[in-house]
Amino acid sequence: MFERYFKLSESGTSVKTELLAGLTTFLSMAYILFVNPSVLGATGMDKNAVFVATGLIGAIATIFMGLVAKYPFAIAPGLGINAFFAYSVVIGMGIKWQTALAGVFVAGVIFWLLTVFKIRETIINAIPADLKAAIAGGIGFFIAMIGLVDGGVIAANKSTIIGWGDWSDPKVMLTLVGVLISFALYARKVPGAIFIGMVATSIIGLVTGLIPMPSSIVSGVPSLAPTFGQAIFGLQDVFTWQMIPVILTFLLVAFFDTAGSLIGIARSGGYLVNNELPRAGKALMADAIGMLGGSLLGTSPTTAYVESSTGIAIGGRTGLTSLFTGLFLLLSLFFSPLLVVVTSNVTASALIIVGVLMAGNLAEVDWKDFPIAAASFLTVLGMPLSYSISDGIALGFIVYPLLMLVTGRGKKVHPIMYALGITFIIFVIILQTNG
Repeated sequence: MFERYFKLSESGTSVKTELLAGLTTFLSMAYILFVNPSVLGATGMDKNAVFVATGLIGAIATIFMGLVAKYPFAIAPGLGINAFFAYSVVIGMGIKWQTALAGVFVAGVIFWLLTVFKIRETIINAIPADLKAAIAGGIGFFIAMIGLVDGGVIAANKSTIIGWGDWSDPKVMLTLVGVLISFALYARKVPGAIFIGMVATSIIGLVTGLIPMPSSIVSGVPSLAPTFGQAIFGLQDVFTWQMIPVILTFLLVAFFDTAGSLIGIARSGGYLVNNELPRAGKALMADAIGMLGGSLLGTSPTTAYVESSTGIAIGGRTGLTSLFTGLFLLLSLFFSPLLVVVTSNVTASALIIVGVLMAGNLAEVDWKDFPIAAASFLTVLGMPLSYSISDGIALGFIVYPLLMLVTGRGKKVHPIMYALGITFIIFVIILQTNG
C-alpha cells in the first residue's frame, strides 16, 4: 500500500528508511513540544493544554503534508512567532491571550483564503528577497535573546541597560552547560542534537536538584479544555485598531517563515524543478490548515520546520516520512508530566541554536546596496532591542521604500511594498499612542 501510494521504489527509498527519517525529523523538532508551552505559558495559558495543542496540530498538519502534498516536510507551531504572540502581543501590548488567539484565527482565515486563491505567491514575490532574509535573521537574534534572558545569562543593568546575569547562580550555570552541550552535539551533526541537548541538561538539573523530579513520565493526554475554542470567544474583542497590526504581523511572519523554510528544505532535498516546487499549493495548504486549526486548539501559528532536512539527510524522500513524523507527534502527547522538567534553563539552548541557524539567512542580504542594507539592518537590530518582531519589521518596511524613492529607484519597488510601508507607519503610530 505504501509502495503504491508514495512510489517508494521510484524515489529510491523504503518503508524502513522512511520510518527512520520520520523518527529523526521528530527527534530534531521535538523540542517545540516543550518550548512552546514554556513560551506561551508566560501569557497565563495552561501549559498542559498548549502541550497537547502543539503536538496535535503538528501531527494533523504534518500528516496532511505527507498524505496530500507527499513531501517529507514537518509542520508545527513555530519559534519566533510564538514569542511575538507571548511577549509582544499579550505581555507587551496588554492584550488577553484569548484575543490574541482570535487574532491568529482571523489571520489563519485570511491565510487560508490567500492560499486557496493563490495570492500568497504574489505577495511573497513582491517583498525583496533581502528583506525576507533580514526578517528570518532578525527573528533568530530575537529568539536567541529570549533564550539568554529566560536562562538568566543576560539581565537588565542600570548602568548599561543590559549586561550579564548572575553567572554564580547554579541555574544560570545549568543554562550555560546546556548550551555548550547542545552546541557540541550540533557541531558534531548528531541527529536530534537539540532534543538530546535538552534531555542531557534536564538530567543534569535533576541529578543536581536544580530541577524538581516529575511525579511520573507517562500519563493520559492532558485536557485541551483550557484553550480549545477560546479563539472563537476572543473574536468579540479582535476587531479593533490595536489588533489590526497584530493580525497583519501574524500574517506577514507566517508568510515569510513558511515560504523561506519550504524553499530552503526543498532546495537542499533536490525537490525544486526549474526553481519551482511541484505541488506547492498543497504544501502551502498544509501550513494554512495548521495555522487555522492551531488557533482553535490553542496555539500560535505553525510553520514548515527546517529540521525536516535532518530526515531528508538520512534518506527520507516521500510523504511517508511526514506520516511517520506525525504519528510520533501523536504518541508524544502521553508524556506531558515531563513538562515540569523542561524549565527555561533547559529550553534556552534550543532557542539559541535555532537563533544561530536563522541568522544564517543574513548571508543572502546585499550589504553593499545601502537602501537594502539599511532596511535589513534596522529590521534585524529592531527586533531584539525593542523585544518585538513587529517593531523590527515595521522599521525595515518603512525605510526600504523611502530610501528607494530618494535614490531614484522608486519604480523598482512593488506597489504592495508601498502599501505595507504605509500600513506599518500607521502601526507604529498606534503603538506609540497606546504606549
